[in-house]
Amino acid sequence: MLPQGSHHRVKDYLALTKPRVTWLIVMSAAIGYFFGHAGHWSFWPVVHALIGTALIASGTAALNQWYERDADRQMRRTQMRPLPSGRLNPNQAVWFGIVLSAAGGLELGFGTNWLASGLGIATLMMYLFLYTPLKQKSWWSTTVGAFPGAMPPLIGYAAAADKLTAEAWVLAAILFLWQFPHFYAIAWMYREDYSRAGIKMLPVVEPNGKSTVRQILLYSVLLIPISLLPKWIGMTGSLYMAGALVLGLVYLYSGIRVAFDRTKARARKVLLASVVYLPLLYGLMLLDPRL
Repeated sequence: MLPQGSHHRVKDYLALTKPRVTWLIVMSAAIGYFFGHAGHWSFWPVVHALIGTALIASGTAALNQWYERDADRQMRRTQMRPLPSGRLNPNQAVWFGIVLSAAGGLELGFGTNWLASGLGIATLMMYLFLYTPLKQKSWWSTTVGAFPGAMPPLIGYAAAADKLTAEAWVLAAILFLWQFPHFYAIAWMYREDYSRAGIKMLPVVEPNGKSTVRQILLYSVLLIPISLLPKWIGMTGSLYMAGALVLGLVYLYSGIRVAFDRTKARARKVLLASVVYLPLLYGLMLLDPRL
């Protein structure tokens, strides 16, 4: 049994990996692997793909928190994270992130293939060197960040197939569009925090919320036809298509409601709709595949 201090230290290192975000990333990579796989199923390649993805995602999260530790100190929702609170020091965090990221790249490379590994490392580079610094400069950071955010299905698909096809890009496009209502809702809910930290999210730059609502509605509308593409290119059947249409309309409805009532409560409903939408959509893909 670990001493009490060691137990807290383990929890702090775990917090650096953002487990809830990492879970969504691994789930998206798993869907990519499912559709990229052909032939006999083997246990270990799947394990290598998911562990490698989880390690890179966790390392990226830790390095992001290391980079943003001063901004996190200014925001109420993040000031008790391990770095801004002083429970871990920056050197511990940066080396932890580097080791996890390197281990993830090697796990994907040797356990699956080097295309998947390269995509994982590219995701890390885009997130840390493009998206993260841009948050202090422009609200366009949300759009830039959506590109690495859409990579997990590509990593999973590549891990299974050692190539990228139309099916992989459709999965990435769905995840790309899904992110915008999700993250703009978060930005609206915590706009005061972002403002204090000097992070130029759209609701900080344009506080009346009109532009934020337009972005939520735009991408919610675009997501509906894109989410139906798996049926039209032969990935899924009619059950998936019907379910995806219903889910897309519910997601859009949450955006319409926030357009008429720009409050934190309505933005939270958009956030809730987003976190329900993605697992249910993936579940429909698994229930109604055409392989």
